[in-house]
Amino acid sequence: MNSTYGIVAVAIVALVTVTIGAFGLRISRTTSDFYVASRSVGPFWNASAIGGEYLSAASFLGFAGLILAYGADMLWYGVGWTAGYLILLLFIAAPLRRSGAYTIPDFAEARLESIPTRYVSTLLIVVIGWLYLMPQFQGAGLTLRTVTGAPAWSGGVLVAAVVLVSVVAGGMRSITFVQAFQYWLKLTALLIPLILLLRFWVGDGVPTPSNMSGTDWTDWLTPLAGRDNTLYRTYSLMVATFLGTMGLPHVLVRFYTNPDGRAARRTTLLVLGLLGMFYVLPTMYGVLGRIYASDLIGDGRSDAVVLELPGRVIGGTLGELLGALLTAGAFAAFLSTSSGLAVSVAGVLSQDVLSRRLPPVTAFRAATVVAVLVPVVLAVSVDDINVATSVGLAFAVAASTLCPLLVLGIWWRGLTAYGAAVGMLGGGLASGGAVIATLADAAPPGLLGAMLNQPALWSVPFGFALMIGVSVVTRRHVAPNVNRTMVRLHTPEQIDVDRGAWVPEK
Repeated sequence: MNSTYGIVAVAIVALVTVTIGAFGLRISRTTSDFYVASRSVGPFWNASAIGGEYLSAASFLGFAGLILAYGADMLWYGVGWTAGYLILLLFIAAPLRRSGAYTIPDFAEARLESIPTRYVSTLLIVVIGWLYLMPQFQGAGLTLRTVTGAPAWSGGVLVAAVVLVSVVAGGMRSITFVQAFQYWLKLTALLIPLILLLRFWVGDGVPTPSNMSGTDWTDWLTPLAGRDNTLYRTYSLMVATFLGTMGLPHVLVRFYTNPDGRAARRTTLLVLGLLGMFYVLPTMYGVLGRIYASDLIGDGRSDAVVLELPGRVIGGTLGELLGALLTAGAFAAFLSTSSGLAVSVAGVLSQDVLSRRLPPVTAFRAATVVAVLVPVVLAVSVDDINVATSVGLAFAVAASTLCPLLVLGIWWRGLTAYGAAVGMLGGGLASGGAVIATLADAAPPGLLGAMLNQPALWSVPFGFALMIGVSVVTRRHVAPNVNRTMVRLHTPEQIDVDRGAWVPEK
């Protein structure tokens, strides 16, 4: 690809992002603007913003790379990432919005009437946020290196700088506009080149790729074939993606921005449609990559297949321009997801660590710097790992910790502060230990290695079992106001009842 086109594409995306963020600064005046956009975001804009932040480097680059490398089994990533919102729609979205909280720690403290439980959830949100941010910065480095030859660290540093400017400028109000724009940019950036790639593939006079006949398609097209312990890996991936979505802090914080519970449900329904529409596109890139770019598997660069295809299939100036458009979409993916994660991590850090020392808005901005700089340093300090795999591990940790807290906290009055704390810590240590072993390349071969690479199938039941078991043993410590809290969570807003006190509007 002509590096000039790629540089221009990255510069335009960065400039537009900063400009929209500056617009958000003009209308962000209160603490509520910075944390939850004054709870005034409508379903369409919120769904677009959720799509913008949720469709990360793993979705834009990593998913196609997994399809290229492993075939049909990897389709569960797209299905799971989308289906997770169905679980949110049914069990979490409306009650969470009715809670009136700003963050998950707010919810944990008010539901369980426990400060220590709040701090445990804060710690987990920071860990999950940083674990999710690292592959965004690594993916940015991969993209910039692919299109310009720049050092791998430069892309992550660039994304971090733009995110800092955008988030510090206007908080959630600003990021909502940025992420909504970036969803539609990402969809367009994948759709237009794909249409032309398919046209060139089926068009007259286009020769069959020479490497197609040398590619083994049997295992690639056959589910549950070609890898050890595939059945276990598949079911564990399903558990992680189905349940992990409801534990992702940057996703949950967006539901606090809806006006009411009904709007939260409508938002979730729209998100299902937007994600389902999107994930068809990287799947097709993976299939075309199997035909035209199977050599990327051996080179360990399967994540670059989306960026490589236009130059290989079309070539010339048109191929370079399409590659630049894909580069713009990839950077939009890094920026939007990183922005959402920065807001969610900064929100809990500012409230639980810095708010006693600084004014609220100043604390939020200082926390944003910490939330972004730590994962940037980690990302440029470790070797590259598969983007989608790294994000999948973040899903596993979220599913093992915050998912049990939300499901049981919303639907079971018997949950106690002791049970919630022990369950989150136990699930976090189990899944987190597996993550560390995987990232350190210390997982042994065989089933045990598969259980560490994909821990959700055992770590999620472990987290739930700990939370329920300890709560049963400590049933005398159920929160005194649990009945009133349950009324608030489950009564529609239009019904006039005494909902009791909750987290104060700040």
